[in-house]
Order: sequence, then C-alpha cells, then structure tokens
Amino acid sequence: MNRPLPASVLSHTAAPLPLSLHAATDVGRLRLNNEDAVAVDPALGLAVLADGMGGYQAGEVASQMTVQILQATLRERLAALGGSRIAVDLPQALAAATDAAVAAVYEAANTRPELAGMGTTLVVALAFGTRLWVGHIGDSRAYRWRDGRLKLLTRDHSLLQEQLDAGVISPVEARHAAHRNLVTRAIGVELEVELELHAHDLAPRDLILLCSDGLTDMLADDELALLLAGHDGAALPELAQACIDAANAAGGRDNIAVALLRAHAPVAGRAW
Repeated sequence: MNRPLPASVLSHTAAPLPLSLHAATDVGRLRLNNEDAVAVDPALGLAVLADGMGGYQAGEVASQMTVQILQATLRERLAALGGSRIAVDLPQALAAATDAAVAAVYEAANTRPELAGMGTTLVVALAFGTRLWVGHIGDSRAYRWRDGRLKLLTRDHSLLQEQLDAGVISPVEARHAAHRNLVTRAIGVELEVELELHAHDLAPRDLILLCSDGLTDMLADDELALLLAGHDGAALPELAQACIDAANAAGGRDNIAVALLRAHAPVAGRAW
C-alpha cells in the first residue's frame, strides 16, 4: 500500500503546471484475460503502463508487479530525497524504481515454476514543472499531442524497428509483418534491463498518451492523430474510452491499455 508523501515532499513533487491524469484498460475482442496494467499518481505527476506476456496469468503478474513496485519505490525514493534536490534527482529515482521492478519480476520468473518465462514491457511518464521524463522498455509507446500534431516520443525496442532502421522492411510492409510484436528488450528476461529515458519540455495543453501495442497495432499513427483531433479538449476518461473503442472496432486483437496526462495553464494566485 502506498504511504502518503510528507507535505514537504509534495510541495516539491507537485508540478507548477496543473495536471489531469487518467488510465484505462480493456481485454479486447479476442483475448480471455487482460495482461495489461496501468496506474496514475497525481501527487507524483506519474503515469505508468505495462504490457505483460508469458502465457496464462503469468503476463498479468509481470505487468502488475512492474506497475506496483515502480510506483511504490518511486514514492519512497522521493520521500527520502526531500527538499530542492528532487528536481535534480528525478531521473535517477525513476531509473532506480524501474531497476527494483526489473529485479523483482526476474526473481519471480526464475523461482516460481508457474511464472517461468513471464515478462512485460514498460512505458512511464513523470512530470515535474515544465519537464517531462519518458522512459520505456519494449514496444509500449508514448506520444505527445500538441497544437494539432502527434509526436512519437519513444522508439520501439523490437526486431521490426531494427529492420525498419536498417531499411530491410518498409513502413507499409511493417504494418502487416508477422513478427511485429517480437521485442528486443523486456522486463523479466534478464536481471538487468536498461530503461531508455529522455527528457522533454512540457507546455500547457500538452496531452501525453501512453499505450500498449493493443492500440498501435490497430491504429496507425495517422489514424491515431485523427482520433485525437476529433476529441481535442475532451475529458480524459472520454478520450481513453474513445481510444479503446477505436481499437476494438478495428479488430481488438489484443488487450488495450492507455494512460493519459494533460498539462493545464497555471491558475493565477494558486499554488500547485
């Protein structure tokens, strides 16, 4: 269970840009169980999403462990830091929290026979002030919607992405490739897995979308941009449901997970 953060820590972790956050998952139209896990933490400005794999129930164990351990460990580390050093140490704290999840999932996969072979992808966004840290492992993605334009903030850790980069396969062929879900980096496979982490600027009205491949396999980026344009300014629960409905309408071949973070303009005279 998450412990409340001390007021002194909250004063430094709460972003000057007011944030709205929401997350949702759906089993899709073909799967019997849901191996995606999501969480948002408004006090931290945190959104985290994991797409599990590894057979019946094992995938959901990996994704849920990853989300829960990362969130809890990050809260503990920020509470321990305190003071003005939090802004400097946020990337290190996020990487350390990910390492804790990686180690726990790897140990469970290698000590519990029923969980052997389980793993999960990860994508996480952490907002502080006008900065946004985005980290990922695998092919779950983060996008930014700003001024009517969609920008991909992550690069898939996948065999397909490597082939695209090498020019072996075209983007059109990639849409129908049978191996599009083979990841080259995942939690649970090795004891140490590097979180690819980058910082981005965050502006009022920015929308950050984290999603599993259950969404992006069903909707190309241009289709996703049209969906976001049609729901520009919509409440986050409505937008999340629109993403899920669109993925299901396109076939719903996998579980669908989305986590949304929207930045707002500061309110004059109010401390955040």
